[in-house]
Amino acid sequence: MHIIVPIKQVPQSSDVKMDPVTGTMIRSGRSSTLNPLDLYALEAAFRLTEAHGGSVTVVTMGPDSAANILKEALSMGAERAIHLTDRPFGGSDTYATSYVLSRAIEKIGSYDLVITGERATDGDTAQVGPGIAAWLDLGLVTYVSSIEEATSTHLVAERLVEEGYQRVQVALPALLTVVKEIAIPRLPTLKGKKRAMASTIERWDAEAIEADRSRIGLKGSPTRVVKIETPKVARSCTIYHADGDEATLAAVDHLIDLLEEQQLLKEVHHG
Repeated sequence: MHIIVPIKQVPQSSDVKMDPVTGTMIRSGRSSTLNPLDLYALEAAFRLTEAHGGSVTVVTMGPDSAANILKEALSMGAERAIHLTDRPFGGSDTYATSYVLSRAIEKIGSYDLVITGERATDGDTAQVGPGIAAWLDLGLVTYVSSIEEATSTHLVAERLVEEGYQRVQVALPALLTVVKEIAIPRLPTLKGKKRAMASTIERWDAEAIEADRSRIGLKGSPTRVVKIETPKVARSCTIYHADGDEATLAAVDHLIDLLEEQQLLKEVHHG
């Protein structure tokens, strides 16, 4: 069983910066990590190949620094890593990103399954996985919480829905997007890290995947961020410094008056 897992480099949640002109995320110079939800996709892929045999290929689109997450996936157990990196890819929205990834998957060739995380933490759209399935005309199962059966021809999975869970069967090849319930991700081993350091990461550009230049980057992205605003919370307040007994009593009296004014205090009668 050959499984392809698209993964993504995302900024640390405390280090997200946006370009106010293009409306795209600034990735260079930011501290980044492997999208946490992609770890569950990797673990699901590893467990399937351990149970049924086969290999896992990881692919990512991003700047030079994105090679780090490919090394991490290799250290966890992936056999092959492909880095899609080319300046024309820059600024791609989910439509253009799913197109580029689909072209790479077509170039990779024979595969049984594509597994992605439910979503990426930077965009939070959950659109790229289904987008890849659409470009490749694959059967799609989203929000997969467990895989109950896998053969050379089909797969039975349980997916998370609003009312609970739904059991579905899909013919292979197919694409799954998985949620956290699928498995607990493993940690890289020292042996795996050594193997990852010695591994070669393949680098493909737009020409290598024969991408239509009108469908990649900003030019190929039908959606635009037209305005960026930082939420501002303005509250008028009075600060009381309780640095003594009298000041403390005054602060308590003021707080009680304020709560009574807002009708947040209820009188309690003890009988």
